Amino acid sequence: MRYLISIFRSGQKSQISKLNEPIPAIVVGVIPEWLSGSLLRLGPGLFEVGAEPFYHLFDGQALMHKFDLKNGHVTYYRKFVKTDAYVRAMTEKRVVITEFGTAAYPDPCKNIFSRFFTYFKGIEVTDNCLVNVYPVGEDFYACTETNYITKVDPDTLETLKKVDLCDYLSVNGVTAHPHIESDGTVYNLGNCFGKNMSLAYNIVNVFLESDPIAKSKVLVQLPSSERFKPSYVHSFGMTENYFVFVETPIKINLLKFLTAWSIWGTNYMDCFESNETMGTWFHLAMKDPAKYIEHKFRTSAFNLFHHINSYEDNGFIVVDLCTWKGHEFVYNYLYLANLRENWEEVKKAAMRAPQPEVRRYVLPMDVHRVSFGKNLISLPYTTATAVMRSDGTIWMEPEVLFSGPRQAFEFPQINYSKFSGKNYSYAYGLGLNHFIPDRICKLNVKTKETWVWQEPDSYPSEPIFVQTPDSVEEDDGVLLSIVVNPGAHQRPGYLLILNARDLTEIARAEVEVIIPVTFHGMYKP
Repeated sequence: MRYLISIFRSGQKSQISKLNEPIPAIVVGVIPEWLSGSLLRLGPGLFEVGAEPFYHLFDGQALMHKFDLKNGHVTYYRKFVKTDAYVRAMTEKRVVITEFGTAAYPDPCKNIFSRFFTYFKGIEVTDNCLVNVYPVGEDFYACTETNYITKVDPDTLETLKKVDLCDYLSVNGVTAHPHIESDGTVYNLGNCFGKNMSLAYNIVNVFLESDPIAKSKVLVQLPSSERFKPSYVHSFGMTENYFVFVETPIKINLLKFLTAWSIWGTNYMDCFESNETMGTWFHLAMKDPAKYIEHKFRTSAFNLFHHINSYEDNGFIVVDLCTWKGHEFVYNYLYLANLRENWEEVKKAAMRAPQPEVRRYVLPMDVHRVSFGKNLISLPYTTATAVMRSDGTIWMEPEVLFSGPRQAFEFPQINYSKFSGKNYSYAYGLGLNHFIPDRICKLNVKTKETWVWQEPDSYPSEPIFVQTPDSVEEDDGVLLSIVVNPGAHQRPGYLLILNARDLTEIARAEVEVIIPVTFHGMYKP
C-alpha cells in the first residue's frame, strides 16, 4: 500500500502546493459531449507548518481542487483556501489555531508571562474549511464543522469572505452536509444552548434571497439526550415532510472544551468521549409546520457519519445509513501516525476498530394504538423491525444492506436532484479496505446487488453522480472521482469518469501532479 507513504506523508510542501494556473490533462477515452462543468473538491493539503506537524487526518490545511470539463477537454487547478488558520500559520511558520487533533500553543518567542496570559484569551475556533463545499443561492461556501464557513469563487478558487454563522443563527456549529431543495433552500443542523442552558439541536433554514445568509433562521429545535454533552453530528436525513436526526453515543464534553482547552492546550479530539449506556436515539421533526415529534426511537450503539437517503412510505420513514458498530469513536483510528504505519499494522488497527455496515432502519409514525412487544413494521420489502416497549420507547433493529469484514461502503452519493427524500434504488460509495479507499462501489438497496470498480495501487475519492440530461432511469449518468496512483512514473493523478449503470470506465483525464486525499465536493454545471 504505497498510498500510505505517498499520500498521508504528502504534507511535504515540495509535493503539495498551489498551482499558478490550470494545467491541461491528457484525456484517455471519450468524454460525453453533454458533460460540461466543474468538479469541486476539498481536502487537506498541508500537514506541517515550519517545523510543526499536524497529527490528525482532519487537521491538514484546506486545499480546494477543480477539474474543468468542456468540449471533451479537461484542466486541473487547485489553491489553498486562505482561512485565518492557514494565513496565520504560514505567516508565523507554526500551528497557530488548534485543529481537530493538533493543539496550538503560544508563541515560544514570547516571555513566560505573555504565554501564560495567552492561554486565558478564550477558545479560538478553527475556520479550516477542508471538508466540503456547497451553494447558498448564487454563492459557494467551503466548510468544516464549526461556526465558520468561507465564501469562495468556484471559477478562480479565490477566497472571498469568512462568515461566522453565530452572527445569524443560534448554533455552535453546523454539519458539513446540508440538504438543498430544488428551489435552492438550504437546511442544516447544529447544536445550541436551549432552555435553562441545556444543550439542544437546531435545524436551520437558509432562504434563497439577495443575502441568503442574513435571512437564515432556526426552524425547529430538538432535545439532547445529555444536558452538557451534545453528540457529534456530521450529517442528517430529510424526507419530503420530515427531518431525521440520529443522536449517537459519541459525545462532546463541553465542560472539558470550555475549561481544559484554554489552560492545557486541549484539542477537539481530547473533548470526545463515549456514552457506553445510551445506545443510539433517532429524532424526528416535521418540516411544515415545523414541529418536534415526541416518539422515542432507540437502537444499539453505533458511529454515524453519513446518511445515504431517507424517504416516506405508507406511514413509515425509511432511513439508510453508513454505520460503524459500537460506541468507540472511529476517528481515534485516523491519526496520521496510524495511517503511516506499514500495511500490516494498519490492518491490525482496523481489526480493533468499530466495524462498518450499511443499515436500513424503519420508523413507524402511527405508534399510539398498538400492543407492546409487537413488530410495528408492515412494509413487505424490509426485514427491519420496530417494537414498542413497556417504557414507551420503540426499539428498532435494522436490515443490513451491505456488510463485509473490514470493508466499508462510505462517502455515499445518490441521484440527489431526483431522488433525495424519495424511494430510490441505487447508492454509490467509496469502498474502504481497512480505512484505505481502494475501490468505487454501487449498491442496489432493494436487491443488495453490488458493482465494483477497482485497479491495483489506485485510490479513488468519493464518487459524484452527474445525471445525463433528460434521463428517465435513476442510474442514467456518470460518476466522477479523483483517483491517485502514487506508484505511477507519469501522471500519478487523474479524474475518472465511470458509467453509473455498470461502473465501466468511459474516460480518464490524467495530470502530472500528485493529488492529495479529498473528502467531499460537488459538481457545478
